[in-house]
Amino acid sequence: MSWRVEFRPEVEQDVAEAAAWYEAGQAGLGAEFVEEVICVWDALAENPLLNSRRDSAKNIRWRYPERFPYRIVYQVGELEKTVLVAAVLHAARHNREWRKRF
Repeated sequence: MSWRVEFRPEVEQDVAEAAAWYEAGQAGLGAEFVEEVICVWDALAENPLLNSRRDSAKNIRWRYPERFPYRIVYQVGELEKTVLVAAVLHAARHNREWRKRF
């Protein structure tokens, strides 16, 4: 059974900014970044529980795209079978950046 994947409004801006940065460095790389992020979102719809919990109290987890150093931070609602994607942030950013969104 598939899970319902939802997104906080900030996620669109996260992805757009990162894609623009990669595109400025090399033509086509921004689109590749977006494709990989979408692949992760598709995988979350199949099984968001694969990654270990980073915050047990809130059931927050994250997953990385294959080629890019970005964290896709999400919260799992196991009873509702929902996944709330809260942030797509560079892996080097401090945890307080994604914590603000929960």
